[in-house]
Order: sequence, then C-alpha cells, then structure tokens
Amino acid sequence: MAGEDIGIEPATSKQYNRWKTLIPFLYDWFNNHNLVPWPSYTCRWGPQMESHTYKNKQRLYLSERTDGSAPNTLLVMNAEVIRPRVAAAEHIAKFNEEHLSPFVKKHKVIPHPGEVNKIREVPDIPHVVVTHTDAPELYVWNVERQPAEAQADAEPTPDAILIGHKENAEFALGMSRKGSCVASGGQDKMVLLWSLEDHKTALSSTSADNSANLQKAPKIEPRFKFQGHKDTIEDVRFNPFSEYELCSVGDDKTLLFWDSRAGTSPVLKVLKAHNNDLHCCDWSPFEDHLIVTGSADKNLRLFDRRKLTLTTTGAAVVHCFESHEAPITTVEWSPHAKGILASSSEDAKVNVWDCTKFGARQSVDERKYGPPELLFQHAGHRSQVVDFHWNPVDPWTCLSVSDESSELSGGGGGTLQLWRVNDLIYRPEKEVLAELEKHRNQITGTKSGTPKPAAAKQLPLQSPSKAASAGKEGPPDTNKGEGEPQKMEEGDGDGCAAK
Repeated sequence: MAGEDIGIEPATSKQYNRWKTLIPFLYDWFNNHNLVPWPSYTCRWGPQMESHTYKNKQRLYLSERTDGSAPNTLLVMNAEVIRPRVAAAEHIAKFNEEHLSPFVKKHKVIPHPGEVNKIREVPDIPHVVVTHTDAPELYVWNVERQPAEAQADAEPTPDAILIGHKENAEFALGMSRKGSCVASGGQDKMVLLWSLEDHKTALSSTSADNSANLQKAPKIEPRFKFQGHKDTIEDVRFNPFSEYELCSVGDDKTLLFWDSRAGTSPVLKVLKAHNNDLHCCDWSPFEDHLIVTGSADKNLRLFDRRKLTLTTTGAAVVHCFESHEAPITTVEWSPHAKGILASSSEDAKVNVWDCTKFGARQSVDERKYGPPELLFQHAGHRSQVVDFHWNPVDPWTCLSVSDESSELSGGGGGTLQLWRVNDLIYRPEKEVLAELEKHRNQITGTKSGTPKPAAAKQLPLQSPSKAASAGKEGPPDTNKGEGEPQKMEEGDGDGCAAK
C-alpha cells in the first residue's frame, strides 16, 4: 500500500505508529516487503537453500491474486533471513512501507489456472507444492521444473491435477507429515483424501518436461471421500502423527474427526463448536489430543479429543482465547515450542498465545492488555492478515501477509512481513533479568567503575515481556498504579462458551 493512511481510522493509525516505535524491543529481526500490484492470499516458508554465518537463504511461496486483467500466478521467492541476535535495532526499525525489501527477491513467476488461495508443501519433497484455487481441482507443482521466466501468455503446466470435488474447493487444504497424503474440503461438503505416494518418483524429478501442459498433466483420483458436513468446509488438518486421522471445520459450525481406517463417516463430532462459521483449525504437533479452532465469532477454542464423542457440543471447550476484534483467518501451533500457537485475524493482528499461562495472576495494569496467555501481538499490518506461517527451521520466526487491495485499504496490493520475536519476551523471567543485570550499565547509561546516579541505582530492570504487553492494544491508562495481582475470577475467559 502507498504510505498514506487512506481508509485507516485515526485510532488505528495512531496504534500503528506506536507499534513502530516498539519494533527494537519486540523483535529480534523484522523485514517489510511491499507486494505490488497484487496481494497474496497465502504464504509459506519453503526449504532453506543456503546457510551462512550471519544469514540464511530460504525459499518463500506466495501468490499474485489479480483482478482478471493479468494472469494469476504462483510466486517462488528467495529471502535472506538474518540469524538470531545479528540484526541491529536501528536497522530493523527503519523501513519504507512503499518499497520492496532488498532481502526478498522473486525467483520464479509461475502462471496458475485461477487464483491461488492456499499452498501446502510436500514435507519430504519440499520443492513440490499443492495449490487450492477457485475451482474443484487442486494442482501439484514441482517448482524446480518450472521455467525461470514464463511468457506473459504462457499456459499453466502443473505436474499433476487432483480431481474428485463436485463443486469449488477454495481454502481447505491439508498435507500429512507422513505418507504424502493430501486432504481438501469444498462447497460440496466433502473431505477428499489423495495419496501422492505412487507418484513421488515422477513428481520429485527436476528434469524439465518441455511437452507438459494443462491437458497432459496426470489426473489423480481420491482414495477416500468423507461425508458428514452440512455446509462448505473451510479448513482441514492431519494429525501430525498419522496419515490416517484428520479433522475439518466448516460453515456448519462443526468440528469433525475422520479416520480412513474406520470408513468415511465421522468418528468424533463437536456440534456447534463456535457460535459462528468456523474458518480454521490446527492439530498440536506435540500433543495429539489437542486441537484448536478459529471462527468468525472472533475467538479461538481449544478442544481435547479424549473428551469428545459423536454427540459432543461446544460446551466441551477446554479453553477460549479472546482478544481479536474481528474474524479469525488462520491458526497454527508452533512447530518448535510446546503449548505455543498463533492466530491471525481481519483485525490486522497476529497474536501469539502461551497455553501454559491459562489462569495466571495478573496485575490491574496487565489485565488491560489482554488475558495472561496472550504472549505477544504482531501489529505491523495495516489491513486484514489473510495468512501467516511459522518458519519450520527457524524457531519463533514468522511470515505473514495482509491484503490491501480493497478500496477501504487504499486499493494497493498487499504487505509481506518476516519477523522473529525477541527472545527476551518468551524466555523464563529469571533468566532474562539475569541477562539484563549483566548489561545494567549500558541500559542505565552509566559507566563501570563510576558512581551511579541515585535514579540509576533505583531503576528496576523489568522483563521485556512488559514491552510486549505495551505493544498490545488496550484502553487508555486511567490508573497509573500497578495494583495488586488478582486471581482469575470464576467465569473469567468464558465469554465465548457455546450458548
């Protein structure tokens, strides 16, 4: 988007400017890249290509969602990812919203049949990806086979086409960690499951096929067709420990569980899992009984699969995460830290949550900035965050994209941001304070061996998690006193319980 505050309310602009001043405290590294002229509706980290002393080179997968005046494309980008504790604070705080980042460069622009709504990489063949579009078909691409520069009128050349849906399937796309299985949901209310196992040899070859075209691409039928939803399916995820088990959510407000070994009917159900349409879900990579869902009702809910039956209602929710001010778009557990998950929303925020903080005591001042489990809030986008992805090889590092193509947002393209949370925010507080104490002289502006001013002697060193709280949005500070820590009252956090 152009650097003007077109379509942005004054309060939002003020909050954004406040966030910019906190960048050196909130992030270990931050990078902003302007996506012009078209936004991307999805983003994924690809394989790490090179590793150096101060930075790594890593693939990114994005898209260009056009208005029809130009072809839709699948983008393969190269990003220079600065290593932890390398970037200088004064450098990450300076960026121009109108400019392309020198750290992000296009590698390939691949013509795509229709818009690209979701991308998922095949875990054991990272240069092969599957895309969801605005049609019943899904497409499989070996990006290394694709030409570096396609002609403007070039025909899309996918390596395989997944067929089976009777109506459009736009967003629900999942990939198993084992067995190279793909799952998809659509407007036909079905969850389909394909296996790429028999096609891996052909798909993984990087030899270019100059005769390939859309008509010649092999078509793969689904192995299973699961039925049970009563409305459009919005997301589907595999159990990280099994290629047979998966879950799905949809506009019928239900969360359904499937097991291909047990047939094509649901094995577990959560009826009315939320009070509105469900947009997304994810399965914990550390504890396979925990599943989190996100909804148009602005909330996230945590479910324990061990407590579910075929007639479970939303009242079985283990915990409700409340902080977002608009519908949830994506939710994903951290692949590196147990109990950590993140969510994006149409409120232009990415929230990072810590499940170990449920019910933790908060001071009056802390309670103004959200519940105790809200660990961090990324507020760098100006418009709805349509997707984000944890970096699978770089802990606490994320990729997020927002859509600024609407007239309200200024009619620009979109924004891509790469960011890593400052480790002083999530590390144990005693450990953090001990590290800060070693650097007290630098922090307080005094020299070693010289008498300290009285103010410096009295200066308390607080954990930077306080800065993270300051970066969260909250009401005006009308009470300067911190107040006494308060226990969570009975019923706190239950505002999104099913009714």
